[in-house]
Amino acid sequence: MKLLTVTVPCYNSERYMEKCIESLLPGGEDVEIIIVDDGSTDRTAEIADRYAEEYPSMVRVIHKENGGHGSAVNAGIENATGIYFKVVDSDDWVNKDSYLRILVALRCLVGGQQVIDMVISNFVYEKEGAERKRVVAFRHTLPDGEVFTWDEVGHFNVAQYILMHSVIYRTRLLLDCGLKLPEHTFYVDNLFVFEPLPYVKNMYYIDTNFYRYYIGRADQSVHESVMIERVDQQIKVNKLMIDYLTSTRIANKKTYKYMVKYLDIITTVSSIMLIRAKTDEALEKKKELWAYLKKKDIKLYHRLRHGFMGITMNLPGKPGRKTSTGLYKIAQKFVQFN
Repeated sequence: MKLLTVTVPCYNSERYMEKCIESLLPGGEDVEIIIVDDGSTDRTAEIADRYAEEYPSMVRVIHKENGGHGSAVNAGIENATGIYFKVVDSDDWVNKDSYLRILVALRCLVGGQQVIDMVISNFVYEKEGAERKRVVAFRHTLPDGEVFTWDEVGHFNVAQYILMHSVIYRTRLLLDCGLKLPEHTFYVDNLFVFEPLPYVKNMYYIDTNFYRYYIGRADQSVHESVMIERVDQQIKVNKLMIDYLTSTRIANKKTYKYMVKYLDIITTVSSIMLIRAKTDEALEKKKELWAYLKKKDIKLYHRLRHGFMGITMNLPGKPGRKTSTGLYKIAQKFVQFN
């Protein structure tokens, strides 16, 4: 059994997947790298097979029909032999020193008395052209270098939340919670880092800048123009998160509080993309999304709708939407997303 499975979902990734895979090879025999070729039509399959041939004890390749990012992650989970599980997208990479430090920590944690469900580390926005790279770290929010539970988690600030880039899950937890991401849908990474949370009991934070999250390609799913074009898929994921949060019993109050915060952020993203679309149809979809939340859980609706971001995204009329857009652009510049 391997210590860590890293799944690399690939779709037509020939231009950048080698940088990603090369960054993972220093993990050595403790690591299983599963490259999922999700129905690519370029040289992705050839490159993946070459790595599997060169590193047969480390690299496995799954060739499958195109099913989207979620389908590729599902395939990785189903085939993982590692005790822990990580997703690294094919246009991203990891820092070698942080990687080796995390593997040392995982070895120690596996041999410890407590079962660790989730390991968290920092990630860096590798935004093309940016002079300064923004780091999302969790110091002062999560205890560093020790096992902790939700009850010991501090306050997350507005720009500080746990993305897929931040987490390594215990593989058995993902299987036991029945996580199954929807196929042919973008933005399912939000579900990947959301749905397992009620099952997470013990966590461990390593204050190191591990994951390098590349932003800069015009065709990237998080590029604003692409998000507007695919806004229906963003709404679909948003509604699935609403469904999950309103139908799942979450015993720990801090877990629930964090999940509400995360839903608040995703609903804000959906709302601003619909405002940025600048069509009557999009504004109607925004209205319908908030109505959907209200119908599912009126208390949760009021909590989000009358919070700062809910108020900001629902300012009345054209002047209100202009203000919402202005605040979004300020946040965009500060956080350096999309």
